[in-house]
Amino acid sequence: MGQFFLIPIIFFGLLIFISSFFIVKQQTAAIIERFGRFQAVRQSGLRIKIPLVDRVAGRLSLKIQQLDVIVETKTLDDVFVKLKVSVQYVVVKNNVYDAFYKLEYPHDQITSFVFDVVRAEVPKMKLDDVFVKKDDIAIAVKRDLQEYMSDYGYDIIKTLVTDIDPDAQVKAAMNRINASEREKIAAQFEGDAARILIVEKAKAEAESKRLQGQGIADQRREIARGLEESVEVLNKVGINSQEASALIVVTQHYDTLQAIGGETNSNLILLPNSPQAGSNMLNDMVASFTASNQIGEAMKNANKKEDN
Repeated sequence: MGQFFLIPIIFFGLLIFISSFFIVKQQTAAIIERFGRFQAVRQSGLRIKIPLVDRVAGRLSLKIQQLDVIVETKTLDDVFVKLKVSVQYVVVKNNVYDAFYKLEYPHDQITSFVFDVVRAEVPKMKLDDVFVKKDDIAIAVKRDLQEYMSDYGYDIIKTLVTDIDPDAQVKAAMNRINASEREKIAAQFEGDAARILIVEKAKAEAESKRLQGQGIADQRREIARGLEESVEVLNKVGINSQEASALIVVTQHYDTLQAIGGETNSNLILLPNSPQAGSNMLNDMVASFTASNQIGEAMKNANKKEDN
């Protein structure tokens, strides 16, 4: 009968003995209380506590944690915008007591403080400045949050503004403004290209006219040289200059008729084609040259008399 009475006692004793041991995981801190009062902080490993006297009141992770807070606020130009602020924080290993006993809900405390800082900073900026100065907002949140949370055993590692989301209508308006600006730039480039094309075309036409005029001048020079050589050849065979000129004019006259007749798409042109036509043209030319020379001589004599 005594042996049966000892079995429960031994079993109960083993349970108490086993309960005096507990394990704390890596990057975790365990808070030990004795009769409801803080006793010690135990770090990772196999730890011992007094059974029925000490208890594990709680455990805190010493890993870096992240809390995402979405804040809706208004900018200086009256645009409502949502900002996503990511706060990376960690419990300071030497301040586990403060982190466990001073704050009941650290997430709520951090969220409230982020709301307060963001809603104090963003209304000072226009919407475009919010995008440009998002790092300044993150720095302001980290600075003020670090000062506040350090009293409670928390260290703020980093704060990031990871998303800026304006109202849908505002985003559509911004896209239209951007598209209009790009169309304006495209129109300016097209105008510059058209202007350059016109200038280059005008330069090409001017160069073409210059070369064309030079070609006509060279052609007439060669024609004159050819006529001079023709007259010299005819003079050598006993034909005087007047007869040679008449022969050349007649030859050019019939060459012109032949060239015109050979063109299938030529317009109607009326030219004299009698044998005397070339001689008449030559006589008219000679008479014109003679009259011009006489007029020129008369003008010279008149100028001399005025000078005297």
